[in-house]
Amino acid sequence: MATELYNDGAHLCVMFTDLVREAHGEGVQANQFLVIDHGHGALIDPGGNMTYNALYMECARHFSPQRLAMILASHADPDIVASVSHWLVGTDCRVYISSVWANFVPHFCGAGRTAGRIVAIPDPGASIVLGDAVIHAVPAHFLHSAGNFQFYDPVAKMLFSGDLGGSMVSGAFAAIPIEGDLGEHIAAMEGFHRRYMAANKALRLWARMARQLELEWLVPQHGRPLKGGRAIAQFFDWIEGLECGVDLVTDETYRLPFA
Repeated sequence: MATELYNDGAHLCVMFTDLVREAHGEGVQANQFLVIDHGHGALIDPGGNMTYNALYMECARHFSPQRLAMILASHADPDIVASVSHWLVGTDCRVYISSVWANFVPHFCGAGRTAGRIVAIPDPGASIVLGDAVIHAVPAHFLHSAGNFQFYDPVAKMLFSGDLGGSMVSGAFAAIPIEGDLGEHIAAMEGFHRRYMAANKALRLWARMARQLELEWLVPQHGRPLKGGRAIAQFFDWIEGLECGVDLVTDETYRLPFA
């Protein structure tokens, strides 16, 4: 399902929610994103091999995929960027990813295919020109990856937040934004965040930074987006107090399984 999140005629943000085959445990639900500004396109977290063909066809409904300028990858997990080899063959795009993972991306590709095509984003982040707009790579390290970026679109006032904000729902349900109170949606996020986020310290520092952004959307790579100041503010409040990752580690975590 393709869902337009923003469209002012020159700048377009589209979310795809149901391209992963979830039946029979074949893959975790994941969202992919297309941002177009004045005819220049960027894919954010385009996914793995099981999404490539469908995503290519969906992108073609909005612009010619051969004109894709860039892939923006929050980190290097397979559900984020394993399809990169196909995109590098079919387009002239470049791949923007954390400097921590830039030398890992070629492992998804044939020898020599990534030469001159990978742009390493330094830890403090970067501003990336797309058409007449700028997409900002915002630090989100250890949430959940050691080198991790979110992508802020100031035109749409949208933060593509990667795994942060993710929830475990079906692809069709993921197209429905959360507006107003988070309410029961916290239960859909909690287990995922407790396991996949590194520590509360990282969450608190991230929230302090992210509150400075002008946001109308917070759009994760898994599950439902958050829309509007009320839902986003409640997410900040919740995440600041969440214990997760190494906060929860005990001696039992590292007990020998055969003892």
